[in-house]
Amino acid sequence: MMNNLLEYPFDSKMILRKRRAIKRELTGSPNLIEKRIAILGGSTTHDIREILELFLLKHGISSRFYESEYGRFWEDAMFGQEELLKFQPDIIYIHTSNRNISAYPVPGQTEKEINQLLEEEYTKYESMWNKLNEDYHCPIIQNNFELPYYRLLGNQDGVYLQGRVNYISRLNMKIYEYAQKHDHFFINDIHYQSADYGLKEWSDPFYWYMYKYALCINAIPTLAFHLSNIIKSIFGKNKKALALDLDNTLWGGIVGDDGAENLVLGEETAVGQAYTEFQTYLKQLQSQGILLNVLSKNEEENAVSGLNHPQMVIKPEDFLVIRANWEPKSVNLTEIAKELNLLPEAFVFVDDNPAEREIVRQQVPGAAVPEICKPEHSIYAIDRGGYFETTVLSADDLKRNEMYRENRQREKQKQSFSNYKEYLLSLNMAAEIAPFQQVYMARIAQLTNKSNQFNLTTRRFTQKEIEQLAARDDYITLYGKVTDCFGDNGVVSLVIGRVEKSCLHIELWLMSCRVLKRDLEYAMMDELAGQCLGRNIDTIYGYYYPTSKNGMVRNFYETQGFSKEEEDSQGNSRWIFHVTPNYEKKNTVIRLVKLGEHDE
Repeated sequence: MMNNLLEYPFDSKMILRKRRAIKRELTGSPNLIEKRIAILGGSTTHDIREILELFLLKHGISSRFYESEYGRFWEDAMFGQEELLKFQPDIIYIHTSNRNISAYPVPGQTEKEINQLLEEEYTKYESMWNKLNEDYHCPIIQNNFELPYYRLLGNQDGVYLQGRVNYISRLNMKIYEYAQKHDHFFINDIHYQSADYGLKEWSDPFYWYMYKYALCINAIPTLAFHLSNIIKSIFGKNKKALALDLDNTLWGGIVGDDGAENLVLGEETAVGQAYTEFQTYLKQLQSQGILLNVLSKNEEENAVSGLNHPQMVIKPEDFLVIRANWEPKSVNLTEIAKELNLLPEAFVFVDDNPAEREIVRQQVPGAAVPEICKPEHSIYAIDRGGYFETTVLSADDLKRNEMYRENRQREKQKQSFSNYKEYLLSLNMAAEIAPFQQVYMARIAQLTNKSNQFNLTTRRFTQKEIEQLAARDDYITLYGKVTDCFGDNGVVSLVIGRVEKSCLHIELWLMSCRVLKRDLEYAMMDELAGQCLGRNIDTIYGYYYPTSKNGMVRNFYETQGFSKEEEDSQGNSRWIFHVTPNYEKKNTVIRLVKLGEHDE
């Protein structure tokens, strides 16, 4: 399949050569979300746009593009280019490079003169970012600056203020400081990408002189790949979990044959060090919210004995699910996903066996399967794959492992009850349901882009769009945040409704699958009805737009007391609910609390 050509590690020349065939194959993919992307270029960007489109299609994003004329990035940003204003982009990407730096310091200039030069250069970019933010209210992606391809001062170029390496490093640091203070501003790190690719090849001046490309043509897929990772992360397309083989993946050797005591791990051998460092890397991923799971063809007793090896960095308690048996790994992966209320496509499957990798590729569409060949390259395979690209690292992300572990405890408790309502009451649930609050905006935007199964319309919003809707008088917004006896689930449900006279049209209703069947939807409906009564709204319209993933909520509105008004041949349906003063509340198991009461 052409799709496989876009998997890391990819063949750049092949992608460039087969770009049209790849696009034909991917354009017909189901459930693509549509986004408008503006590329403001300081150099030629045509091929970047074409290759970026392919990687985004692979991530489920169909793109329309605005592309500035050559070198017109500044003018388009600052002077309200009519076509760009009409385009109203969802993302703006500024493709500049060190070729676009106006002036560099030269030997003989004083520190004061160089500092003034630096400030003028930076201010030009900062004013552009602020203007774009003011005009378009959408995420901005800005290249930082790659190292110069020559150094007048040799190895001291990074030391002296007159050196280009020093100047670019200081300019980059000012860009990073801006990014730290602005939630919707992201760095495309060509400084790192060019070094990783090979600066000599990346910055080959031939391509600038001949085509006004700021990088060599064969490096364009690398740039587009990294850029697509940022964009898919912004729109909630990241992976969430790892499914890890054990033998010759987390350790050297076969635990069932060699015994746990003879596994290759630790500092004594070069190979053992590679496995230990890989485990350390996985532990770091876990700390930022990636879910670790074991998927091994093994006797469970042998697998656990290996995980308890004294030189293991990650221990049995670090894994949410340990699935060690002799069933096909494709089946086990699907079952782990179901157990965690995740889609299989949320997983990255890591296995040293090429046959197992190919089976999962074929049998579990959407799951990522990096090429794991040598233990010393395992980190490369996952890290360079960009599966977990970070654009927002929320408090909920950092607590994700804890939340999923608490969910498994809830499942165990449920088994001890014969009456489901008694089980729900035993959880002692408390919900904070209120209009969107600034403190939760990042999480709310994240939910709109990540939730696929319990999502009635699957509309996607950026954080800036969410903030704008929350401030409008003609919208009702609600979030639901739930705690129980096992812990805090965080913000897990959202409703957005547009007010039109005495009617409310629900544009978005979603809920995280980690709180399925806990009656939160009834508590949300009760609060929504109360909000409507308070604003003299007597009719609520709900909409369901089917996708390949949200079939579970096909009849959701019926369970809330809505009546179906119409349904077309594609299954799109409209539902109606009449709100009356004698509305009878549906929630009987969740206690409502005020904002902030959870933390007391």
